[in-house]
Amino acid sequence: MIMNFKRSLSPDDLVLMEHNESTRIDLAYARDDNLLFGEQIYKSDAQLWLHKDLARVVELAAQRCFERNRIRFVLYDGLRTIEAQEAMMQTQRVRDNPHWLEEPRMLSPAGSGGHPRGMAIDIGLEDMDGQLLDMGCPFDCMDERAHRNYKHSETVQYHRGILDNAMLEAAQSAGVELVLLAEEWWDFRFPKAVYNMFSPLSDQELPKKMRQIS
Repeated sequence: MIMNFKRSLSPDDLVLMEHNESTRIDLAYARDDNLLFGEQIYKSDAQLWLHKDLARVVELAAQRCFERNRIRFVLYDGLRTIEAQEAMMQTQRVRDNPHWLEEPRMLSPAGSGGHPRGMAIDIGLEDMDGQLLDMGCPFDCMDERAHRNYKHSETVQYHRGILDNAMLEAAQSAGVELVLLAEEWWDFRFPKAVYNMFSPLSDQELPKKMRQIS
């Protein structure tokens, strides 16, 4: 019999991401106007949490990006608990698009991937006037324009390069490996071999202030 010896994460492994000069939090699924689902998934006062090792990378990358380019990170999503993933599967938009759940899936099954371990982050960029930079398509766009290898204008490629290089450089400085999801320009995560060593987090395992649904 194969035994599952995955490690458990605790609230102490997570870091709350907050607004500062180099970072703005825009928790997409706590709003009812998010592009992907068109309805609210998280509770209104949900916050953005990351595993402490990934938080260190994001904070370092955001600060360097701000200092060098006067560009601010916009953080859209991090930890996504099992209950949050299950709620996404029950939205009308997903029911209307069942092919999103067919292989290769556009939405991960509940409990899978980097997000339910706080080991994936979705990031955009904005200027100092609060205007989002042109990244070729919006965050959570579900077509090929979101792919990292899609042929975009020089401006879009330049903006994407700023984000990618900032995150990769910060990861190297922190001594961790980072994966840039091929289909989503905004997604940065730890390798599957890393996050799969840990069990996904449930709302019920977290203090009330850290829960996303209840």
